Amino acid sequence: MARPADSSLGLEQVFRDEWGRVLATLIGFLGDFDLAEEAAQEAFALAAERWPRDGRPANPGAWLTTTARHRAIDRIRRDRTLLEKTRLLTVPEATEDDVDHLDANDPDAGDADAAAIPDERLELIFTCCHPALALDAQVALTLRTLGGLGTDEIARAFLVPEATMAQRLVRAKRKIKTAGIPFRVPPDRLLPERLAAVLAVVYLIFNEGFGGRGELAAEAIRLGRSLAALLPDEPEVHGLLALMLLHDARRAARFADGELVLLADQDRSLWDATETAAGHAALERALALGGRGPYVLQAAIAAEHAAERRDWARIAALYAELVVLTRSPVVELNRAVAVAEARGPQAGLELVDRLELDDYRYLHATRAELLRRLGRTVEARASYERAIELATSDPERRFLERRLAEL
Repeated sequence: MARPADSSLGLEQVFRDEWGRVLATLIGFLGDFDLAEEAAQEAFALAAERWPRDGRPANPGAWLTTTARHRAIDRIRRDRTLLEKTRLLTVPEATEDDVDHLDANDPDAGDADAAAIPDERLELIFTCCHPALALDAQVALTLRTLGGLGTDEIARAFLVPEATMAQRLVRAKRKIKTAGIPFRVPPDRLLPERLAAVLAVVYLIFNEGFGGRGELAAEAIRLGRSLAALLPDEPEVHGLLALMLLHDARRAARFADGELVLLADQDRSLWDATETAAGHAALERALALGGRGPYVLQAAIAAEHAAERRDWARIAALYAELVVLTRSPVVELNRAVAVAEARGPQAGLELVDRLELDDYRYLHATRAELLRRLGRTVEARASYERAIELATSDPERRFLERRLAEL
């Protein structure tokens, strides 16, 4: 049992580590997203009240899951109109004394409970990514339920008002309930149609984590490994895993004293060699399976960036292949950067100026850098100022301000 004085300090970290696992278990148990989320929130609120006083249990996840399950059962008992859920009443009724005993008298009591509770996060992902839901709803719902992101955070990621995202989440959960979408990994014959959405969800979770929430990046990689074990012959699964590992390997070198460090300036001794090797192995597996999809191509580009000397012509060619698959202007912007390195800033700028991405900060930052290299200082200044307006993090903003000041 943790000392009471210390127990409240790590509650936020426990939330980040355990929310997805607790909620997935409850949804599998209850079959109801809203009830599961309410019960999980009550369990975390109770932990915030009790742990500073009584100490944190040895197994926080098991304590939270058990407490949330008991709270959900109590709620069902109080609402006898939910007759379809009477099967849950076979679970022994929980009392406050039960939770107190788990807290204070037996620090290892949660371990047995944890062993009996399956990890159902993969089922949760496939449920959230059912084709009956729109793709943006699939991604948003999984970020909310599995990643524990707040509605405001998801709204920022989608560039929509928070109220709009709240309604989108409500509709998605209602659709799952009314359509009777099953909580399970789909059979083999249905896997291909669901895989693209699942991979998109995992990668968005990773990107949210790579932007600052490291526990989400670790969660995405764990889910990627689970998918690779579940679907060993799917090259795009291995490609996504490779891409995440190769990016995450550079995490420790991305910032120095709180400031953003460009890839070319990073201290490679800080890169995680184990993750880099695992990323290369996953990429080799994807290529051996004949993979040439978007995630495999992105992983191949990441591997080129990890090389001691980057082959910019090859990187530009890989991006060109990726543009054909995705038709994405963001990918075209990345190709422009590679073209600028391979053939000069003017060639890259010509590609950048064709793109309609006025609200995308990286377009303006890229354009500013290319204009700076061409000596077009006045135009570069304007582009840096626009990029600073659109910057979403303090390190990024400070980096751009330094670049502007250097002009």
